[in-house]
Amino acid sequence: MDFKSINMGMLKRLADPKAAGDLNHFLEKLPQNVGNAALIAAGIAWAASAALGVFTMVKTQQLIELRAELRATEALQPLVPKITDKPVSAALTKSFSDDMAHLYESFGLKIKAQGSTIYITSKSTGSFGAFREAVGHVQNGGSGWRVNVEKLCVGRACKGDQLAALLKINKVSVDKP
Repeated sequence: MDFKSINMGMLKRLADPKAAGDLNHFLEKLPQNVGNAALIAAGIAWAASAALGVFTMVKTQQLIELRAELRATEALQPLVPKITDKPVSAALTKSFSDDMAHLYESFGLKIKAQGSTIYITSKSTGSFGAFREAVGHVQNGGSGWRVNVEKLCVGRACKGDQLAALLKINKVSVDKP
């Protein structure tokens, strides 16, 4: 903006002391020129706008406080690692069950692997001691193994075999949060 382009006459009229008097005169004559109903409507509109502004300001302040509280709460919450079970490889389970089968076959136990599951069966309840030891052997079989008993039956509860256990083997995996 160039200083020469300023209209000095207009500036003098706006800065004149009579300009404030003209505004005052305009406002005094406004009810006569416009009418009371229009002034009341304008007043209600201004009051509603002011109330909405105050309401918005209060809610914004509450939202800011809530966000600060949420951040403080999140800062206090510890990072918890995620624990998952992953099935043990079929080759490892097969190798382990083959070794066990050789150890417990003289006691009348049959041990088979299928995927990450090991089946231990016996035709006689007389080999219960060896059966219990075989289940314990699987429980302590590998590092980080989590063994879930899917099926366990003894005696008349079993169909076919007198002793049966179905053990599902997973490896515990701890992942970062």
